[in-house]
Amino acid sequence: MKKILLELVLTVAVIVAVWFGLSQVDWMKLFNIRQNTQNTEEKIGDLFWKMLKNSETEITSDSIVAPIDSMLTRICKANSIDRKKIKLHLLRKDEINAFASPGNHLVVYSGLITACENEAELYGVIGHELAHMEKNHVMNKLLKEVGLSVLISMSSGNGNSEAIKSAIQKISSSVYDRKLETEADLTAVDYLEKTGINPEPFASFLYRLADVTKNLPTQIYWISSHPESKERAEKIIERIKGKDFPKTEVEDSLTFDRLKEKMKEGL
Repeated sequence: MKKILLELVLTVAVIVAVWFGLSQVDWMKLFNIRQNTQNTEEKIGDLFWKMLKNSETEITSDSIVAPIDSMLTRICKANSIDRKKIKLHLLRKDEINAFASPGNHLVVYSGLITACENEAELYGVIGHELAHMEKNHVMNKLLKEVGLSVLISMSSGNGNSEAIKSAIQKISSSVYDRKLETEADLTAVDYLEKTGINPEPFASFLYRLADVTKNLPTQIYWISSHPESKERAEKIIERIKGKDFPKTEVEDSLTFDRLKEKMKEGL
């Protein structure tokens, strides 16, 4: 019996020693997994954007890009997000849509800008997509739905065009699960608060477009691909209940109105 107990103690000791030793190893560094994953994501993101750019009309007019870039920069600065890593792209497309793509590409459609009644609504959507980036929701979604081997194949230049188009479609118009959407919404609320912007218009945007989608389901991807919009809006309102926020400056409203007019004029 003593011999059995001694062997058991020795076995446990060996297991503990091995576990402790392994726990001290920086496996991420040892296998360079983190760097490889980042490189893969950047290559995929660049590939996605190249295909989008070749198939859609990019907006490059500084009079339109600059105001949106300024909004993005303001959120990043207030929330200690590295603005330099975010690649902003505007596309002339009627769909009310915006999405985060691998490699920190942020794509915004002109239809979204013209659908927003004020800049606070657009701030909310931008904050939501930034949250997907910062929480690593984008790549996690692709890994789950497309698979690591396919993504690696794409990044190495061996992916076929149909597989790439399918992956882009999943990112641009497919829904994240409810938990991730809620996390992105509430993180966006935090971003807006720190930026000094009232998140209530963001909730109003969700309320309003949730009703509009009943008539225009094919033109409002951002809402049709994000279900339970009213429920999400209610969570935002609950989150900010009792808090005071600055009112939108008239000058800011006028600037945004002029931006929307330029969008409609096709500049």
